[in-house]
Amino acid sequence: MNSNLETFVPMADQPERRVVLQIDGTDVVAHSTTFLAELARAFYWRGLLDTGAVKSGVDIAIKEGLTHPVVNASLRLTLLAPDIIDQLMRGTQPRRMNLKWFLRHHFPADWQAQRELIANFK
Repeated sequence: MNSNLETFVPMADQPERRVVLQIDGTDVVAHSTTFLAELARAFYWRGLLDTGAVKSGVDIAIKEGLTHPVVNASLRLTLLAPDIIDQLMRGTQPRRMNLKWFLRHHFPADWQAQRELIANFK
């Protein structure tokens, strides 16, 4: 097993970035590139945990030079309901739904409860 682990996603203290596509002056999709990058990083880390490449979020934090609460907050994103992730991927998530909120607040693991929470972001 290779003990060298490196993930580079330039995220530190960056504002939420959205790429908005318009048709006839109407917003069609708003991809949150910041949210998508963090989601990708979280699933990468989840894969490392699932395959045994690392033993815990603390191991990831040490190897990445982060604190374990930062890693754990990101890993919680892998608990999002597939349809919510699909909304993010398509750029059709509620406009007020952002990464900062998900990293700073606990959200339910139950997918239906997540959907009800997301409905409040509109």
